[in-house]
Amino acid sequence: MNASSTTPARRVVANICLTLDGCYHGPGGPADLAAVVPYATTDVARDHLARFVASSTTAVLGRSNAEGFLGFWPSVIDAEGADPRDVAYARWLVETEKVVLSTTLREAPWENTRVVNAPAADVVAQLRENGDGDILVNSSVSVIKALLAADEIDRLEILLVPEVVGGGARLFDDGLDASTWSLARQEAGEAGELSLTYDRVR
Repeated sequence: MNASSTTPARRVVANICLTLDGCYHGPGGPADLAAVVPYATTDVARDHLARFVASSTTAVLGRSNAEGFLGFWPSVIDAEGADPRDVAYARWLVETEKVVLSTTLREAPWENTRVVNAPAADVVAQLRENGDGDILVNSSVSVIKALLAADEIDRLEILLVPEVVGGGARLFDDGLDASTWSLARQEAGEAGELSLTYDRVR
């Protein structure tokens, strides 16, 4: 990013796993992840996550993802035989600054975490002006959608899996303003999964 006065000090990165028909879960609802789970532990998927976590110093999460992630990942740190990349991500998630967007939580039950009841775009705008390093929204779809609608995402990290689920929730809703993205990086896995990095062209 350049140093012009219109360029934010920090980059907002959103990560999501999508099927070929653009869904982040199947028609059975949020728990219907059968199409994406087999690809989540490939080398390409693990390297995909490790790469952008390395440059991120703040995590922005919705409440549901915070509860799911922070209920699972800390136990990976000391898990026997865990992949080193999974351990590194677990440590990062525990140790990094976390901002959880919620209208129901009053205080955070996790360390290094604060709860904010405010629009995602407003929260991100404040985070951009303080500190350094990327601001990562990792798989929290409600947050990603709100930031896409506000044009507050600078980089999209997509793990695209070679599955068609034929129904389910899609990331890109009708009615979004038009935008242009440039392909910054791509990598294909042996199972047909693609790690894709797109930067917003402004």
